[in-house]
Amino acid sequence: MKTILGFLAAAVILAAVPARALDLSSLSNQDAAVGMKDALSQGAAKAVELLGRSDGFLGNPKVKIPLPDNLRRIESGLRLMGMKKQADELVLAMNRAAESAVPEAKALLVDAVKKMSVQDAKGILTGGDTAATDYFRRVTSAQLTQRFLPIVTAWTDKSGLAGQYNGLVERGSQLGLVSKDERIENYVTRKALDGLYLTIAEQERAIRKDPVGAATGAARKVFELLRK
Repeated sequence: MKTILGFLAAAVILAAVPARALDLSSLSNQDAAVGMKDALSQGAAKAVELLGRSDGFLGNPKVKIPLPDNLRRIESGLRLMGMKKQADELVLAMNRAAESAVPEAKALLVDAVKKMSVQDAKGILTGGDTAATDYFRRVTSAQLTQRFLPIVTAWTDKSGLAGQYNGLVERGSQLGLVSKDERIENYVTRKALDGLYLTIAEQERAIRKDPVGAATGAARKVFELLRK
């Protein structure tokens, strides 16, 4: 992700006007194409690398998935009732589920950038600090939800407490008190996506703050020209 914006800049400029018009002679069309492919792979891999490993979620306070609000409100009671172990096991299972699911995002993130239009790219370059992240969320969240959900479910199904919680959600939904979307696997999937996009946003802010220092290769050349 740290290099994605740089190569998007190259792609937009090279598509809009002749390279020599902006004195981009040192950056060929071939360089931009190769750089874009590398950036896609590197950018998608970075967020996945940070989160899609043991303790990627559990060991990071910014993205660690806590018990759902309904369970957190009675967490102290659960522990007093001797269910501390079950509560801890559920937290572990939820975060391991997210860590196992996140690698599914890599291919979709790469595909999203490949399909990005020039108009999308211009909007990202001139947008806010998280314009690229907002784009990714808009075009990948539905597909990622579908891919994450079965992986997350396989983990949460191992927890007895998760089963009990889902049973309460089912009964509550029949009474119109809660939505079935509050099932534990749906909650964890949403939190996993939030953590992924948060991580991408942090990388995006870093390159916007210090593009030349964060970028490499062709991206650095483009940003140096843009800053002149």
